[in-house]
Amino acid sequence: MRHLLEIDDLTRDELFEVIALALDPNPPQVLSRKGMALVFEKPSARTRNSMEMAVKDLGGHPVAIRGEEVSIDQRESAEDVARTLACYHAAIGARVFDHSVLERMAKVSWVPIINLLSDDAHPLQAVADLLTMADEFGDLNGRTLAYVGDGNNMCRSLALAATLAGMQVRVASPPGYALADVDRDRIAALGVAPELFDRPDEAVVGVDVVYTDVWTSMGQETEAAARRQAFEGFMVDERVMGLAGESAIFLHCLPAHRGEEVSHEVLEGDRSRVWRQAENRMHAARGAVAWILGQV
Repeated sequence: MRHLLEIDDLTRDELFEVIALALDPNPPQVLSRKGMALVFEKPSARTRNSMEMAVKDLGGHPVAIRGEEVSIDQRESAEDVARTLACYHAAIGARVFDHSVLERMAKVSWVPIINLLSDDAHPLQAVADLLTMADEFGDLNGRTLAYVGDGNNMCRSLALAATLAGMQVRVASPPGYALADVDRDRIAALGVAPELFDRPDEAVVGVDVVYTDVWTSMGQETEAAARRQAFEGFMVDERVMGLAGESAIFLHCLPAHRGEEVSHEVLEGDRSRVWRQAENRMHAARGAVAWILGQV
């Protein structure tokens, strides 16, 4: 049984198979007369809407389940939730706080488990990001991406995906928030090690894509003040974008905090592709689900 918990669960060829299915205007009806469970410990407008529409496009019926409806490890174990939902559905997607919950579900489930976000990874967002960059540039091999911000789950999945696609990755983070050495080694194993910087100005020079994310993710609210202080000077504004390549685009996985990690002018400017990127969440989800059910 194949599961998709992180981008490097896929080979390079498999990643491009997912992308091809995401772009297919007549996707295979792999969920015809079937359901897919969508578990949300963490709420998300983009994830729920994109997943539900993707399941519909594949001929299936999505069932969104709030965290309190299953109360993983409070009312039932992650293992029992997975086995129960597998009785009714052809696949299970889950957006969770703790990545180990997904790993435990995957160990016992006889249907595919797809990570809709965890504290370690955000693979479907990374697929949507590749789709957006490919929309703009075509072949991504040899292109350069600069990620400005926390070396978090989003950064990790994006760097893995971009490296698999043949891109060079740069990451600018303040001290204490950089990609861990183990993550850098993991990314390097797929191609080229990411270049790490402690200031955004150096990282973005001449790049094709500038990407950022919120400084404080859901579940980190108590760290917000400390993070704002640590990330001072890391906002992507017009000055920072001016250092990027002439044809560079701006990406953000949303929601955005204007005036913190990105200025209003950049988010709404001519170089921003964030709404195309948001739409591509639906296409990425469709491709991933179609691919993984094709492996069953």
